[in-house]
Amino acid sequence: MTQHKGVCRIVGAGQGFAAFAPLTAHGPNDLLIAADGGLTAVQAAGVRPDVVLGDFDSLGHVPQGTNVLRWPEMKDDTDMMLAIRLGLEKGFRTFYLYGGCGGRLDHTLANLQALAFLAQHGAVGFLFEGGQTVTCLRQGTAAFPALEQGILSVFAHGGKACGVTLRGLLYPLEEGELVPDFPLGVSNHFTGRPACVQVREGVLLLAWDAPVLPQVEQMVL
Repeated sequence: MTQHKGVCRIVGAGQGFAAFAPLTAHGPNDLLIAADGGLTAVQAAGVRPDVVLGDFDSLGHVPQGTNVLRWPEMKDDTDMMLAIRLGLEKGFRTFYLYGGCGGRLDHTLANLQALAFLAQHGAVGFLFEGGQTVTCLRQGTAAFPALEQGILSVFAHGGKACGVTLRGLLYPLEEGELVPDFPLGVSNHFTGRPACVQVREGVLLLAWDAPVLPQVEQMVL
């Protein structure tokens, strides 16, 4: 399958709609998917989605159009996961998720798992919410530019993370170990130097409040 160089942008029905400004930079190689109630926010931003999908329980009605894909309410995937699967099938490997947090805690947790799903499938997803960005890193490196300020938190996701290295941050770590039941990596700080996070084995959840995206390199299955 051809791998797209563009970005698959998915808008969900959660909060954090202030992050929709990047939708106006939608490029010709990108794919914009409105997942169920996310259609409301996309329309409010004055942007036409390429695909609208879901069971439409959040939206409250079934929209009309040739770009609409409807699923029954009784299904295994969330609407966000349906959109992610579609993006992967079309060859995208970079995903921006909007409206994936706030409101229902269970959906927020589901979308954090969706980030891990992307990492497990050789893709990288960035979840934007309230001035923060979250991603998952699987056996790889996330390199940040020099930032004078900002907080970066690192958590083990789904199991033990081994060979964790943090450089260029206030609290460094070399070949350490993080576990999912103790938040050792919370509230680290950028220091004005280039910073990087590495994990040799396992999956890390990264959350930061700086308005930049790291360069991510990770194992491709």
